[in-house]
Amino acid sequence: MIFGLFFIFINIIGILLMAYDKEKSRDKSWRIPERNLILIAFVGGFIGIYFGMKWFRHKTRHGKFKYGVPSIIVLQIFIICWVMFQPAVEILVS
Repeated sequence: MIFGLFFIFINIIGILLMAYDKEKSRDKSWRIPERNLILIAFVGGFIGIYFGMKWFRHKTRHGKFKYGVPSIIVLQIFIICWVMFQPAVEILVS
C-alpha cells in the first residue's frame, strides 16, 4: 500500500518536474539539473519522467534521457519481477 502511494506520488512529481523544466527552458531561466530528473526516474518516477518527455517534447534529444530513462525502466521492471518471483524460485530450488 505504502509502496503504491509512493510510486504514484513520485511519478506525478516526475511529470510536474518535466513540465516545469520545459517551461523554464522556454523562458531561458534557471532549470532543474538533469541529474535531479534522472534521480527521480531512478527512485521510481521513470514513468512520469518518460511520459513528461513525450508529452512536453522535452529532453528527447539528450542521450541521458533518450536512452537512459528507457534503460532505467527495463532495469526496474527486471528488479520488480525478480523480487516478486524470488519466493517462487526458492520453493522450486528447495
